[in-house]
Amino acid sequence: MITEIRQWFNKEFTDKKYEDLLRGIHKAYNASPNFRVAESPIFIDKKLKSVLLEACEEVGQVIFKSNFKEISQGAIFEEYDVPNETEHTTFLQMDFGICKDENGELIPQLIEVQGFPSLYFFQYVISEIYRTSFNIPSNFNSIIDLTSEEYVQKMKEVIVGDSLPENVVMLEIEPEKQNTYIDFVCTEGVLGIKILCVSNVLKEGNKLFYKNEEGRKVAIKKIYNRVIFDELEKRDDLKRNFSFKDELDVEWIGHPNWFFRISKYILPFIKTKYNPESFHLSKMENYPEDLENYVLKPIFSFAGTGVKLNIRKEDLDAIDNKENFILQKKVKYEPVIPTMDEPAKCEIRMLYIWKRGAARPILINNLVRLSKGEMIGVKYNKDKTWVGGSVAFFEE
Repeated sequence: MITEIRQWFNKEFTDKKYEDLLRGIHKAYNASPNFRVAESPIFIDKKLKSVLLEACEEVGQVIFKSNFKEISQGAIFEEYDVPNETEHTTFLQMDFGICKDENGELIPQLIEVQGFPSLYFFQYVISEIYRTSFNIPSNFNSIIDLTSEEYVQKMKEVIVGDSLPENVVMLEIEPEKQNTYIDFVCTEGVLGIKILCVSNVLKEGNKLFYKNEEGRKVAIKKIYNRVIFDELEKRDDLKRNFSFKDELDVEWIGHPNWFFRISKYILPFIKTKYNPESFHLSKMENYPEDLENYVLKPIFSFAGTGVKLNIRKEDLDAIDNKENFILQKKVKYEPVIPTMDEPAKCEIRMLYIWKRGAARPILINNLVRLSKGEMIGVKYNKDKTWVGGSVAFFEE
């Protein structure tokens, strides 16, 4: 998005540098991503950075409200309501597609929000490796207003706090099989906490434990939660010694309820020029006449699952559980990243953390996905290059 540095990057790009990037990622923690890493980061100038920050602030005005729990209560289902909910979320992400407005200026458009952890540690690692592999200029930074050391310290404060790392676990369903496993490995490497499958948690009374490599029983004081609760409920084959709905003597780092509260459920409540028009399907008396300009999204889907681009009135009428869907006006991603062939579109996820007791969260990092297909995602970008996971470097 900055012509001079993009021309420099593309001119200096070589396949060897990209291979060095991939080798560097693997070497860091002896693991490689299960998803495609893009050949290039993106570079965002001061003007677009300012607009992105303004968009985040305007979207955040709904989430930061003192009555947000009241606004989002309709997202909490009794069967998924976990005890001891925190006063606010610990993690917050806002996904923006980069588009153009009627004047031809670049403008971010909100695609979704999440109250669930993203790839906070992989993005930290990959940004460092992009920098060294491609000699990124020092006046560009992926981490917002922090040094690398300060970033790690902030993440430790939120996830580990005053606990010993061995008493903090990163919990997931069969973590080694997840597409985001690389982030789990990076998290373990940076923080020294345990990656744990839900089936390996032991329960005694209201306390939880796990057995370490030596077979010693270790108390679990904090759970860095990466489990999507409704996915867990579908895994009847998975042995479990505890339920999320138990009254447990643990601290949730990322309480499960916030996955539901901060989701596509709240998009219709956000009214800014950065948010495409959105509606709860169950509350609509009439559908828009131009349905071809809308997309149907399941409220609680993850990674784009179940999204339908081309919809008809008959499709909407046939849905029984309309309370689980929203209609969102389509946005046109602008192909603004010149590559070796066709330009790429991009979506940027702004990553926040919210320390317990703080008045509001802080913006700390970002994640980028590059695409040349109809949508962002693997199935729309098969056999294409300069697509996949990446990071934005902001001009300082």
